[in-house]
Order: sequence, then structure tokens, then C-alpha cells
Amino acid sequence: MNKHNSNLFANIRYDAVSGLIVFLIALPLCLGIALASEAPLFSGIVAGIIGGILVGFLSGSQLSVTGPAAGLIAIVLGAIGELKAFDIFLCSVIVAGLIQFLLGILKAGTIANYFPNSVIEGMLAGIGLTIIIKQIPDAVGYTKQNHDSMVDAEDGLSLSIIEDSLKHIEMGAAIIALVGLTLLVLWQTKAFGKLKTIPSGLVVVILGVVMNAIFKGGNLYLDETHLVSLPVSDSFSGFLNNFMMPDFNGFMNPAVWRIGAIIAVVASIETLLCLEATDKLDPYKRYSPTNRELRAQGIGNMVSGLIGGLPVTSVIVRSSANINAGARTKLSAIVHGVLLLVCVATIPAILNLIPKASLAAILIYTGYRLCKPSVFMHMLKHGGWQQFIPFFVTALSVVIFGLLVGVGIGMVISIFYILRNNMRIPYYYHRSTYDGGELVKLTLSQEVSFLNKASIKETLESLPENTNVVIDASQTEYIDFDVLDLIKDFHTSRAADKNIKLSLIGFKSSYKIPAEAADRDVVTELEENSKPAIRSAGGYKKLLKQLTGNN
Repeated sequence: MNKHNSNLFANIRYDAVSGLIVFLIALPLCLGIALASEAPLFSGIVAGIIGGILVGFLSGSQLSVTGPAAGLIAIVLGAIGELKAFDIFLCSVIVAGLIQFLLGILKAGTIANYFPNSVIEGMLAGIGLTIIIKQIPDAVGYTKQNHDSMVDAEDGLSLSIIEDSLKHIEMGAAIIALVGLTLLVLWQTKAFGKLKTIPSGLVVVILGVVMNAIFKGGNLYLDETHLVSLPVSDSFSGFLNNFMMPDFNGFMNPAVWRIGAIIAVVASIETLLCLEATDKLDPYKRYSPTNRELRAQGIGNMVSGLIGGLPVTSVIVRSSANINAGARTKLSAIVHGVLLLVCVATIPAILNLIPKASLAAILIYTGYRLCKPSVFMHMLKHGGWQQFIPFFVTALSVVIFGLLVGVGIGMVISIFYILRNNMRIPYYYHRSTYDGGELVKLTLSQEVSFLNKASIKETLESLPENTNVVIDASQTEYIDFDVLDLIKDFHTSRAADKNIKLSLIGFKSSYKIPAEAADRDVVTELEENSKPAIRSAGGYKKLLKQLTGNN
């Protein structure tokens, strides 16, 4: 594919099919998120339609899918309870959209560039594992589950869901899910190579409907509690009545603006995270403009609020399923939105024949591809422990606490390693021992921040008496004031107390550090031609080990 092709319909063969698959996955998720939020069921569908068609068209991302997100359930649930009416809550959705649009204008999207690669990879792996766990109930036909277990993998989970599900297995659902999973795995093998042009996800859905029809009349048959459940309208006018206008008097309520601001911040962070993750999964390695995405999301939320929809964000579960289904451009997201609109309006009864177990099989396979063992091995082998630990902690935290909290914990761990590495390289040393004495030269790093103060202080305190010391700042662009103060104090008092001859070279004149003899002058005084000097070099840990061992 020519990734620079500007024709929206250039890859319609792939995008139409992937849009259909995403539509089938998004349908129960939109309903489940609305149900868990205690909002009208149709508001989830409205959000999916707006996220697909409008945001899909305005977005600069080729593969991300927008819709109602599980990460906002707690906020929406609390907001509806506080505001006492859904039509007033819609005003908060409009406010959130307006704030997001302004954030895009102000170019706040650049914050996405500060998410470390290990954290994004960990987020994907965590989402993948969470998808698998959360889809187990639908895969085995367990229906007496909490509302929030129906929805996306972005809000954390309780592992008790597995135990409960395995105690209530519906054999018909389990068989449909197992056959679907087997088919998805086999579809990737050489034996099925000629069939790869046919979308495997679509085959799994059709096969699930057919199998359940065959099961009819027997113990394996799945009733409506195990099938997709869409609201069925008697007429087109009845369908239109499902849309809702906001109560514009809500804009007079300060709580509406406060809730809108909270939704805007959370939705924007989640969108930027998902956008970054989607770009990493993109087989064509395209980059999505983050500020344009915030503007698109803002317009999407304003329109969603105006016609009765939940707030929307970019959602990684549907985006990864979109990529897995073979999408090439953003037409797939638009197709999924169009199908939501058309099919919900015209053929909801037919869609209600689809077993949830078939969709669970597609999502479990998608989740596996995000968290397969080779992903963990790759991070450990190529990133080392400093990359693997933030990656693993992020993945585990996303599973336990949800997307935003999990990424926050991963960021803290990643920052810890950044600070740790920064503290480990305050300088590079050369140590030479002559018959006439000893010379220790400390060449400061390019940047010496306050984080290096402890290590430099420890080094200066550990220097033995009667030593010649050279501190070289000729390669340093920046030295923190605290570190300069420490060096000055050592020069004026501590060095003399220990009879240390200290030379400071290469410091900028603005630092007002007194210059002393260059290291070559010191070496000339110490050098004895009869014996070569004993030399060592390395980082600060190595020098400290030597100094503390010698004292």
C-alpha cells in the first residue's frame, strides 16, 4: 500500500471489511458502556456513530477508532448522579468538547511525545491481557456478571471474574468461542494461505450464527441473554426519537462546567495514549498529528452532547482490533460508524442473532496478539532491565488498576530509572598513582543537575588526604547552582583541611570559579620517569568503590 495515497477509497477492499469487524465488536461495547454508566443505552450507540463518522473523518490518524470509553464510566456515572438528569449531563459533554478543541488550538497534544516507549508497550500488553480476562465470561456464556465486565479493557478488573465464569460454563457458548478461536489461529497458517483474502473475523461471526441455529432445540442453544442485544424500534420515527437534546439551562450550573473540565482532561490523556499506541501498532509506521486529534475529538464530543451521546475518546481495544482486521486507512473507522447508524436503524433484529461468544473469540485473539510471550522476550532482550521493568510494571498495573492509573504508575517507574541513570553519570574519572603522589581527574558530564549533587558530594568527601584533584568542566554545558556551591565550598575549606590540591578548569566565567593549574601542570610535578603511573578510569560508582576501599 502507498501510505501517502490521499484517496480515501484507495483501499476500500480492506477498509470496508475491517470496518465491518470493528462495527460488530463496537456494537456490544457501546451498549455495555452505556449500561455500566447508567445512561440510556442508545447514548452509547450515538457516541459510537459520532466517533466513527465525524471524528473518523476529521482525525489525522489512519487507524485509531473513536467511541465511548470504559475509562470514563466512573466519571459519567458519578456526574449523572450529581446532576440528577442525563439531559443536563449532556451539557458537560459539550463543555468537554469545547475544552478539548481549545487544547488542540493551543497545541497541547505535544504532551504525547513525553510518554516513554516502554510505558506505551507495557500499556498495550496490559490491555491485551485485560481483554482476554474480560472476555472469558462471554466466551463461556456466563451472563450474571457485573455491568462493567461487559465493557472495554480500559478500566481495570477483578480477577474473581475468571473464577465465577468457570463455575457457570454454558457449553454452547464455549464451543462457539473455541471453534472461533481455533479458526482465527489456523487462518494465519500456510494451510489457510489461500483464504487469507477472506476476513477471518467475519467468518467467525457468521459461523457463530449458523452454529447457534443448528443448536436450536437442544441443550447447546443460546438464548437472547447470550446474544447481542440492540434496541428495536417499530418505525424510523421511533428510531429518531431515541436521540436526545441537552437541557441548555444546564450551562448555568457550575457543576456542569467542572465535570466538563474533568472529562476533557481524562478523555484527552486517554486519547493521546491510545493514539501513540495505535501508531506503534501501525504496520506502515505512520504518525498521527496529536493537536489535530484533540480538535477532532473536541468537535466529536460537542456534537455527541448535542444529540444525546456519551463522551468519546480514541479507544485502543477497537483500534487494535481494527489493525488486526487489516485496516489500511481511516475509512474503516468511518465505515464502522456508518454501519452502526444504518444497521441499528434498519436491521437490529438480524444483528441480535450474533452470539457474544463469537465476538469474545475475536477480542481474545486480538488481546493475545498484544501480549504474546514474544513481546515480553523482545523487551527483555533488546531493552534490558531498565526498559523491561517499567514495561512489565505498566502492563501489570493496567491489568489491576486500569489504563490511566496503570500508565501513571509506569511513568513513575520510568522516571525513577531516568533519575537513577542521571545520578550514575555525574562525571567520568581518570585516576593516576605516581611515586610522588596521586592525581584524580573528574571530567563533569554535559549536564550536571541537582540530582547529581549527592554523588559529587560523596565523591569529594571520600577523596583521601594529600591528593591532587582536577575538576574539569570544559565539556559541560550546564551546572546546577547547588553543585557549583558545593564545589566552591570544597575549594575554599574542605580541600585545605585534607591537604588536597584542587584545580578547577574549564568552568565558564559566569560561574565565578577561581581557576587553578591545568592537569598537565599537576602531572608534570608528579611524574617520575623511573616508574610508570598506575592508572584507572570509569564512572562514579567505580571511583567511590576504590576510594572507600583505600580509606
